[in-house]
Amino acid sequence: MKSILSVIGALLLTVFIFSSCSKDKDPADTDIFAGTFRGKTGYTDADKNISQDNGSVFVTKVGRNYNFRFADGIPDLTGVEFQNSDDNTMVNIGSSGTGVITINKDKLQIAFTRDGKSWSADCTR
Repeated sequence: MKSILSVIGALLLTVFIFSSCSKDKDPADTDIFAGTFRGKTGYTDADKNISQDNGSVFVTKVGRNYNFRFADGIPDLTGVEFQNSDDNTMVNIGSSGTGVITINKDKLQIAFTRDGKSWSADCTR
């Protein structure tokens, strides 16, 4: 009986994760979101200047907080808070940095600076 409950729990978790990652899923429509965006990415600080034409960003959302996990040695950008804007586009708010991050189901754009570090992205999903 215990193994059957474990299997059912694992199946439910799998369905939940795949539904959160669907390309049709819009971050504005859900409290939990995960998806990969691909395109131009970049990062600059006092020691690094990274630019990728074929970069990727794995985005996760829980509630109003987003985390952006970049590939190619670009440090992650975490704890960014958003609010809904027009056309199901999310726009960053709060004092965690300056600049603009917009995200919807098809596009991610980042021009953001925090603590002397700058991230950029122009990506699609």
